Amino acid sequence: MRKSLLIVYHSLTGGTRQMAEAARAGAATDAEVRLLHAAQAGPGDVLAADGFIFATPENLAAISGQLKDFFDRSYYTVLDQVNGRPYASLICAGSDGHNAARQIERIATGWRLKPVAEPLIVCTHAQTKEAILAPKQIDAEALERCRALGEALAAGLALGVF
Repeated sequence: MRKSLLIVYHSLTGGTRQMAEAARAGAATDAEVRLLHAAQAGPGDVLAADGFIFATPENLAAISGQLKDFFDRSYYTVLDQVNGRPYASLICAGSDGHNAARQIERIATGWRLKPVAEPLIVCTHAQTKEAILAPKQIDAEALERCRALGEALAAGLALGVF
């Protein structure tokens, strides 16, 4: 039976969605992948998955409100039921992304998830209002890193490494 990977994302300008889709493409050969917008994902999806990728834009040096809402709706329902499952994170940042990564890490630590990769942060260098709100186009090199992360996580699930 194939292992399942849940990718939960939020994207306002398309950058994070591109990253999540690249990870899905990489994972698809070794795992059953569900790519869900944070507004659509919930506790049942978390409980049904063998591993996770959480993907978010950096908003005001934090995870997006919609990804936070997903965690708020799911956290206590799945607590102590997903211990040890692997996860990774994707951050589409305008400048830094590290605080958003730390927030996901803290939530994942509470769920007792196992980090299997450093947070993958793609910096768009968007610093003006216009640049921040503009549709994003993530470059091929960054998308390849996202694809490789999805592939590695799915392969680890399939091989029983995680």
